[in-house]
Parts: sequence; structure tokens; C-alpha cells
Amino acid sequence: MFTGLVEDVGKVVNLLLGSTNSRLKVQTNLKDIQIGDSVAVNGACLTVVKIEGNTLTFDLSEETLKRTNLKWLKPNDLVNLERALTPSKPLGGHIVQGHVDTLGKITKLQKRGEHYLLQVEFEEEFLPYVVEKGSIAVDGISLTINKVLPKGVEINVIPHTFQNTNLKTRKEGDWVNLEFDILGKYVVNYLKRVVGKEEKLQRWLELF
Repeated sequence: MFTGLVEDVGKVVNLLLGSTNSRLKVQTNLKDIQIGDSVAVNGACLTVVKIEGNTLTFDLSEETLKRTNLKWLKPNDLVNLERALTPSKPLGGHIVQGHVDTLGKITKLQKRGEHYLLQVEFEEEFLPYVVEKGSIAVDGISLTINKVLPKGVEINVIPHTFQNTNLKTRKEGDWVNLEFDILGKYVVNYLKRVVGKEEKLQRWLELF
């Protein structure tokens, strides 16, 4: 489990894609990491399998490559890193599992004063999981949704978040990993089972 508060922006050393096994190496300033620990890389929960100095090695499953933007990483690309939540660590963001739901496309990233306006589009099937002022993890960053759009969400990014994550390297057209709020997913799934019909669920959702 993670909080969506990025602890370090790591640098990709290399990505080795294999037919049955793929591995990612990332340089980081994070300390106190051991083999077997979980680390969120751009919001995807990965297991450390090797440590060489300040370089961490992760195995990548076919499912991870299929669902995330990790498959497109190149040497020197920047990635958001966060260690797993511990009992003593403040939950300052929201509950992030590190299980990426889908990829989203940045359709707008503009500076507005000192802040930045971010718009991300994704498949319509995921729209029931987003609400105004709700939470969403974008490349592992816990962000608050300002507005729900017909095809995605609009987010205000504060200067600190922009400068201390890989958002500062992003541009319109880039693909980002998205994880929707687990509470919203449970609620929608429960209602689907209880209500039974998609039409009734849609009418219920339109009340809010």
C-alpha cells in the first residue's frame, strides 16, 4: 500500500524486455531499501530483486507491461518512486495500491500562474470511478480531481508537486499510469451487484 506522495524521482538505467522475463533498473536516492521490498514506480507496485549501490532492479510481469507505461521507458527517463506505507508513515495522500487500472493520455498541460492545469483522458468505462474533489493516482502521484470531463478529468497541480515529480518532464500527448480510488471501485461494484441492472445504476449515479 502507498500514499501517492512521491518520495524521489529516479532515473532509468535500462529496461530489458524479454519473451518471458523483463527487468527494469532505476537509480534512486532512496535509502533503507532491501531485496523483496515493494516500491511504486510511476504508480506500479514492483518488487526489488537486486540492489547495486544506488541502483534498484525490478522484475516486470506481462500484466505490468500490458497495463502501464513502463514498457516505453528509456535510459535517463525520470520515474516517480515511493516506498511502501509503514505503520509509522503519515497517510498524507490517499490509499494507493500500486495496481494500475489503465493508461491515460495527457490532453492539456498548461501553466496557470504558479500552478498547472492538467487534463487526462481515458476509457469511458472508468468514468464511474471519478468524482469532483475525489482522488486519483497519476503515475503514482496522489492528485485531487477538480472537474470530471466527458472523457476524463481536470486537475490542478501545485508548483511543489510539479517540480518534485516527473510531471515536469511530461507534455501533451504523453501516456500516464492511472489508478482510481479503491473506495469508489468497491462502491460501484457493490451497486452493480445489488441493483443488478446497468440502467438503474446509471440513474442512481446521476443523482450525485
